[in-house]
Amino acid sequence: MMNPHRTTLTQFLIEERRRFPDASGDFNSLILNVALACKSIARQVAFGALHAGDSGGAVNVHGETQQPMDVLGNRIFLDMTQWDGNLAGMVSEEMSAPYQIPACYPKGKYLLAFDPLDGSSNIDVNVAVGSIFSVLRTEEGKQAVHEGDFLQPGLAQVAAGYAVYGPATMLVLTVGNGVNGFTLDPNLGEFMLTHPAMTVPADTGEFAINASNSRFWEAPVKRYVDECLAGRSGPRRKDFNMRWIASLVAEAHRILMRGGVFLYPRDSKVPDMAGRLRLLYEANPVGFIIEQAGGRASTGRQPVLEVPPASLHQRIGLVFGSRNEVDRIERYHREAPPADPPYPLFHEHGLFRVPA
Repeated sequence: MMNPHRTTLTQFLIEERRRFPDASGDFNSLILNVALACKSIARQVAFGALHAGDSGGAVNVHGETQQPMDVLGNRIFLDMTQWDGNLAGMVSEEMSAPYQIPACYPKGKYLLAFDPLDGSSNIDVNVAVGSIFSVLRTEEGKQAVHEGDFLQPGLAQVAAGYAVYGPATMLVLTVGNGVNGFTLDPNLGEFMLTHPAMTVPADTGEFAINASNSRFWEAPVKRYVDECLAGRSGPRRKDFNMRWIASLVAEAHRILMRGGVFLYPRDSKVPDMAGRLRLLYEANPVGFIIEQAGGRASTGRQPVLEVPPASLHQRIGLVFGSRNEVDRIERYHREAPPADPPYPLFHEHGLFRVPA
């Protein structure tokens, strides 16, 4: 039975705004528009193959074939947020350049970075997917935005959140004052506060990593995972469970709900790439949420929120979750000796070359 006394997302935002008497209300309006976009995407996702559509085989800026819901989700975010006069521009996983607010709409002081549908390939197998977003400030009165406007470290975020589309639709939000979870009431069409003051336990017995990449891991990551797998008879003296959903939103949500640590570290599979996840609209918003909930988010070497972005679609390694586990992984990176190139005589500039 529904609790009639639950706080709605609108009420929650109004209460937050009262802490800042000079606030204009633009921020609340933006978050509510993002929430409306998430409601619309949730409805589309719920149809599954009944309402999949056709992307036409388009390829996004990352060289990935777009799923039909990627394209639709991106359009929904743009349509639901561009008109209200609180945004100066947007960036998305599905767009190569910043999106300019159409001239027919007023411009605002916020920037929105988003992944409209993270893990969209999981829709085919009916696994939870989600949307991720990050809100930044910019100077007022800008008639056009440029890439450099968005290249702010994660510490500069005003708000961040994600929606997870699973058995229930939830919106998880931080405005820099802790983390709160809202569940969509399908009867009212409202997000209701169901998980106030969410926290990540400092210790855990779960870790999440794609073990199929183990041959490409750096030594500190391999050391950490090997110790977890060794269980009670190993150096950690406790048993760990391993999880892997291949959906960043679903992984983050599980960790927020019951703890754990997630690793998608840099590795040698693609040597020129510093990681797989996008810094601006995946790693930074998830990192902000996790740290506001008392956990930690890191590249494995430094706090991810301190990384200065170099490009809109920059990729990075990401480790986040229970604080003590992330601290340990960072320590293993500090303790690891510098890696020597393998087989120096056969290296690219060595005496011999490895045959092609």
